[in-house]
Amino acid sequence: MTSDASLSTEPGVDAAPRSPGLGRQFARLWGASAASAIGEGVSLAAAPLLASTLTDDPRLIAGVSVALTLPYALFGIPAGVLVDRADRRRTMTYIDLFRGCLVTLFVLSVALGLGNLWALYLCFFLIGTCETFFRNAAQILVPSVVREEHLVTANGRIMSSETVGSQFVGPLIGSSLFVLAPAVPFAVNAATFFTSATLLSRLRTLPGEPESAPAAKERPRLLTDMATGLRWLFRHRLLRSLSLTAGAINVVYTGALAVLVVHAHRTLGLSDFGYGVLVACQAVGAVTAARLSAPLVARIGKGWALVCVVTAIGCSNLIIWLVPSAWAVGLALALGACATVTWNVVTVVLRQTLVPKDLQGRVNSIYRLFAWGALPVGAALAGVVSKSQGTPAVYALGVGVMALVALRLAFGVRKRFDTVQAP
Repeated sequence: MTSDASLSTEPGVDAAPRSPGLGRQFARLWGASAASAIGEGVSLAAAPLLASTLTDDPRLIAGVSVALTLPYALFGIPAGVLVDRADRRRTMTYIDLFRGCLVTLFVLSVALGLGNLWALYLCFFLIGTCETFFRNAAQILVPSVVREEHLVTANGRIMSSETVGSQFVGPLIGSSLFVLAPAVPFAVNAATFFTSATLLSRLRTLPGEPESAPAAKERPRLLTDMATGLRWLFRHRLLRSLSLTAGAINVVYTGALAVLVVHAHRTLGLSDFGYGVLVACQAVGAVTAARLSAPLVARIGKGWALVCVVTAIGCSNLIIWLVPSAWAVGLALALGACATVTWNVVTVVLRQTLVPKDLQGRVNSIYRLFAWGALPVGAALAGVVSKSQGTPAVYALGVGVMALVALRLAFGVRKRFDTVQAP
């Protein structure tokens, strides 16, 4: 997208973007993301609590996270290819409509006393499958709604609001409503999906930004598309390295969250609502990241900013490992959330600006295969380690992994930012 594109006067498209140049269409995308994130946070707090009422095995409780994240590994590549072929706005709208109906059915099963672990796993697996396609489309859609010079601001706002919704507002609502009735939090989640779908259905892209996929006769075969994305990413040394680094980070971060409910109950002695408050502490870090990420990158550069991010995640795990205090763990979770949002802002903008527009979905799908494909691995490993060694061991391992990743970034990958360019 060129930053000097002419502005449309068509109905539904802003004639002039509002300060700071984001406009009404971005507000709709932002609102849809925030609504969906709140619903996600409600379920992400309620689902482990529901699982903990059905079993006390940490492996089975962590299975909720595995079910949610496994589709990232299974469907990440075809999702990116298919998103490049589709109308992204309509795709996101239909996905949220489907998710709203799916969660509504799960609400009925829980309300009727038919909910069990397998139903919970299936519901979250399908939600994760939808999310795989939804996030691919959403990330590619941002540059079609916001001009290039505002991408850092736009991505920062979206990511911070998603984190606030999914890790602060949502968990507080979810843990509070779960005390009233296990089905109620999931009903709220269904409502947020329908709200998001409504906002997305009214979204329009900037002039010159196509919504529709190419004609069928112009499309190469699916395998050819996948191979094209794979070749592009592996030729770009910086993005290739960052995708693998993101995978290592996600193993640690997802593992830490997958057994957090067990750690909160057994080590910290918190109630169900206390666990929700603990998860909500991450929002403090997300809000901080929204204000910190752009100035940090401007002051020390993208490379050193990512080194600081990984170091902060390691420190977060260190605090949870060594200090069995709810206050300390809350602070550590805030620090970790601040770091992960900053990482996402930097790396997403890199992909949005370095990857050619017609390859965004395909390249992002390969990137996410390495980055998000590690999510179920982290959750499963955390469950196994927690069962045999206890939850503190999960966080101790996270410290070691993050120390190695920080060294790799500082003395290897960081230097590639100096000559970053598309191949």
